[in-house]
Amino acid sequence: MMSKLVTEFIGTFFLVLTIGLTVLGGTPLAPLAIGSALMVMVYMGGHISGAHYNPAVSLAIWMRGKMEAREVLPYMGAQVVGAFAAAWIVSAVMGETLKVAPADATGTGVFLLLELLFTFALALVILNVATAKATEGNSYYGLAIGFTVLAGAWAVGGITGGAFNPAVALGPILADAVFGDNTTMSGLWVYLVATFAGGALAAIVFKFQNPDG
Repeated sequence: MMSKLVTEFIGTFFLVLTIGLTVLGGTPLAPLAIGSALMVMVYMGGHISGAHYNPAVSLAIWMRGKMEAREVLPYMGAQVVGAFAAAWIVSAVMGETLKVAPADATGTGVFLLLELLFTFALALVILNVATAKATEGNSYYGLAIGFTVLAGAWAVGGITGGAFNPAVALGPILADAVFGDNTTMSGLWVYLVATFAGGALAAIVFKFQNPDG
């Protein structure tokens, strides 16, 4: 179990570290770097922990029946701690905290809908490429997962902040509360509701798509 939790910590850490450094550094191709970081971390840890790096994905995989209930909260804890640690490192290196927040003009309904939809897409892709019998043993699962996040970040990152992951929201928002000016806390509930709902919906749809598993 410990090897799984360490892997979940490391994968989530490098995902959030890449997000923070590229976003605050103004990297033009930040979504490409973020998707690539997730892809390589998925290949790194897939055979150990399943490479969730996302509490909404852990929820979906548990609902799908590929994770024991006793593992769910420890996985989520490792993911959030990894995200917070990365956000702390980002603030120390860059001299400012990573702000995970929607654009000022984004309404709550749009914010919630888009985060739900892209979390749903991410979790559904993961369930189909990494847990379905028909795709068992494939070598493209990491690429598919990374490109889903890349597409989402480019499509709606400027609208919602592009979390698609409760840990990616919670870790930096907590770091902003501790090390920054605590201006992002108000959006946390939307990220949590939308992303967990997206993960749960993906599990339901997956079972409809794959009635035989």
